[in-house]
Amino acid sequence: MKDYVQVPAAELEKPYEFTSPGESAPFLYLRVCCCCSALRPRYKRLVDNIFPEDPKDGLVKADMEKLTFYAVSAPEKLDRIGSYLAERLSRDVVRHRSGYVLIAMEALDQLLMACHSQSIKPFVESFLHMVAKLLESGEPKLQVLGTNSFVKFANIEEDTPSYHRRYDFFVSRFSAMCHSCHSDPEIRTEIRIAGIRGIQGVVRKTVNDELRATIWEPQHMDKIVPSLLFNMQKIEEVDSRIGPPSSPSATDKEENPAMLAENCFRELLGRATFGNMNNAVRPVFAHLDHHKLWDPNEFAVHCFKIIMYSIQAQYSHHVIQEILGHLDACKKDSPRVRAGIIQVLLEAVAIAAKGSIGPTVLEVFNTLLKHLRLSVEFEANDLQGGSVGSVTLNASSKDNDEKIVQNAIIQTIGFFGSNLPDYQRSEIMMFIMGKVPVFGTSTHTLDISQLGDLGTRRIQIMLLRSLLMVTSGYKAKTIVTALPGSFLDPLLSPSLMEDYELRQLVLEVMHNLMDRHDNRAKLRGIRIIPDVADLKIKREKICRQDTSFMKKNGQQLYRHIYLGCKEEDNVQKNYELLYTSLALITIELANEEVVIDLIRLAIALQDSAIINEDNLSMFHRCGIMALVAAYLNFVSQMIAVPAFCQHVSKVIEIRTMEAPYFLPEHIFRDKCLLPKSLEKHDKNLYFLTNKIAESLGGSGYSVERLSVPYVPQVTDEDRLSRRKSIVDTVSIQVDILPNTIPSDDVVSNTEEITFETLKKAIDTNGMEEQEKEKRRLVIEKFQKAPFEEIAAQCESKANLLHDRLAQILELTIRPPPSPSGTLTITSGHAQYQSVPVYEMKFPDLCVY
Repeated sequence: MKDYVQVPAAELEKPYEFTSPGESAPFLYLRVCCCCSALRPRYKRLVDNIFPEDPKDGLVKADMEKLTFYAVSAPEKLDRIGSYLAERLSRDVVRHRSGYVLIAMEALDQLLMACHSQSIKPFVESFLHMVAKLLESGEPKLQVLGTNSFVKFANIEEDTPSYHRRYDFFVSRFSAMCHSCHSDPEIRTEIRIAGIRGIQGVVRKTVNDELRATIWEPQHMDKIVPSLLFNMQKIEEVDSRIGPPSSPSATDKEENPAMLAENCFRELLGRATFGNMNNAVRPVFAHLDHHKLWDPNEFAVHCFKIIMYSIQAQYSHHVIQEILGHLDACKKDSPRVRAGIIQVLLEAVAIAAKGSIGPTVLEVFNTLLKHLRLSVEFEANDLQGGSVGSVTLNASSKDNDEKIVQNAIIQTIGFFGSNLPDYQRSEIMMFIMGKVPVFGTSTHTLDISQLGDLGTRRIQIMLLRSLLMVTSGYKAKTIVTALPGSFLDPLLSPSLMEDYELRQLVLEVMHNLMDRHDNRAKLRGIRIIPDVADLKIKREKICRQDTSFMKKNGQQLYRHIYLGCKEEDNVQKNYELLYTSLALITIELANEEVVIDLIRLAIALQDSAIINEDNLSMFHRCGIMALVAAYLNFVSQMIAVPAFCQHVSKVIEIRTMEAPYFLPEHIFRDKCLLPKSLEKHDKNLYFLTNKIAESLGGSGYSVERLSVPYVPQVTDEDRLSRRKSIVDTVSIQVDILPNTIPSDDVVSNTEEITFETLKKAIDTNGMEEQEKEKRRLVIEKFQKAPFEEIAAQCESKANLLHDRLAQILELTIRPPPSPSGTLTITSGHAQYQSVPVYEMKFPDLCVY
């Protein structure tokens, strides 16, 4: 029996070391190796054999095939093979034997690809341990080697997932590699590419299994997402196209860290689900804040375009809500930062599919309107000398910055509105209108206590501009749907304010809602149209709902147009919009009755310009005359009554020769000569009521109402409009207008006033005032009193009338005496006592 000598453990760990040919080895060492090699396990001998004497020769393929066959035949040995390979690789890494490290990793990769049994799981643990050793080393070559091996492993689909396996170390290490700052640019790029590919491998390995959702935890997303965004920032030209970002080519993926990171970012977001969407998006905000990428915001816009195009469409509203939440968190930041966030929101909304904005639509609009109010408040404070925000700028530049914020909010609201279905858009219109502050009322829901008059005017303009964006493109089948009473009343209130810009916005909103056949562009600009037929105006027969709308709200529309024409600060655009309003009403809502009312309104405007009881300037008086001429020319051709057209054309022709300042082509031109007065003009320059009535009456129109001058109704809106009272104006107009333009010889005629007339007026003045007061109280009661109170009063009157009627009937109608009754006198009163029916005797003809 052979004798064996005990060898120290330190020597047993190096059985694969060989001496050079020139060196002599101790006999004891050779004897121990020869003796121990026969006793070593077979898997160790197979593993040792794959390593050549010179690492430059590479892996011994024949022995590698033997090792692979052994591992496939005896899968229970895989864990030991892996442990032994890991042991050898750890020593080689420490001793910087890169050649043997490459061989060991190549062997591991081949074993990993060849073996697909249940026993591979322990082997994977050894494999991941070896990869971790390579990633921890400071040599870039080994880090890249470990990353490549991990990527190969990530592409292997396992039959059953290992829920105990965690990848926290790999997420941290790969993220650190993405931020490599190596001095050599080529090596730095290589390490960053390896880090991105490693993150991509971790995502692919873990994200498919919903039960193993650790990768979506915030601590991992806070490392992965910023690492990808850091590399995406290196793109020299940010794709700013409207469409989805183009997919990178295969060459770019391998060589360009930015393109590879973008592709990985898309893949990560594409795998996000409802529960983990927020965890993937929130780190984007943190990265953009930390690196100050909201101003300028090109990269932020690029990132969110990728997000919106990569996620599933039903999750778009999650991203939009996250942007709104971040906007709330940054409400005290500089205006340019807020403008950058809103611009990102605008791009996200533009990409979002229709109907995917989510159920919290009002909350979204409420947030935008709140920030609009804050921006106006900051702007007002800046104008007053205060400083608002975290960045101190001069007042003028900050004012401009706030305007950028406000315009961005308005554009975003418009895009939101265009993406909503019609029923939701109606709600948003009501919601925004409810925010518009009106002087003298508290019905609006927007806090304007800190704004002042200037800030309030500014927020009114901003809200109406937002409303204009929302109503753009809105097409309702009936005007009642587009302009319900609950929306029309608050909309028309700003049209009486002394601000021409507010009145312009109100009219433009009404045009958006009235113009259901896209005729507004054809009516643009106030002018005398030679032939209206050339415009090819589209119109349909007026439906019953539209007719009912005009009967209910027509006088309200006429009144606002009438008063809007008489404002002192009107500019050319105001007259153009008022002309368009009259034309659209004629096209969309006019039957014969409405046409007569519109002509009465036009004649009343002409009369008001001649009388000038509002002390308007000559430009405004001539502007009203030009507006009347343009509209009557339009309506006469629309209803196609030859006599009416002839009268209008004749007046326009005379004006062209004698008074061109009464026509829109001249009065709205620069340096137009204006007359000194209008009282001395010939009657042929004016449209005469009797001529119009005569021409329309011959065509079957009911012209009786043309002889009654139009007088606007006085309502409570005048009290809210901050304009001068029109009560006296209307009361005077009632007496003067019938005699304003006589039908025969003179244009103006004064009534002959005698002593008897004045005496009679004084005597009857008190009674007329009392009657007017009674009528006013009755009207006010029915307008403002609750329905229950009015119903109870009517019921009490009806009961009283019924009781009185019963008393009258009781006194006048007595029951007839019975044919066989007897008359008795009791207490001085005659009474009849009837015979029972069964005792009566009836004629034979009445019995059968």
